[in-house]
Amino acid sequence: MPKFLLQASYTQSGLKGLVKQGGTARREAVEEAIKGIGGKLEAFYFGFGESDVYLIMDVPDNVSATALALAVNQAGGAHTRTTPLITPEEVDRAAKKKIAYRAPVS
Repeated sequence: MPKFLLQASYTQSGLKGLVKQGGTARREAVEEAIKGIGGKLEAFYFGFGESDVYLIMDVPDNVSATALALAVNQAGGAHTRTTPLITPEEVDRAAKKKIAYRAPVS
């Protein structure tokens, strides 16, 4: 199953909800949402800096990852960025593919 890194930054409203409900309640809510699309939460962390939340999830496909991001962003409590994660073995397979590509020249 494909892995994705999801980073979230809370809105002011989302931060109020986080303070009221707590961090473990947020993790549980996110885990339920991921299970609802047929996925699994691998890791969930809060952090400092540009993003407030970092999570790694296994989800069935890009459509499921997009659906989750749309649902979270539409709800208004956070803004997300989703990054597909590629294994070293996938990079090995990609490196062996022959691509017919010609770079532009000036």
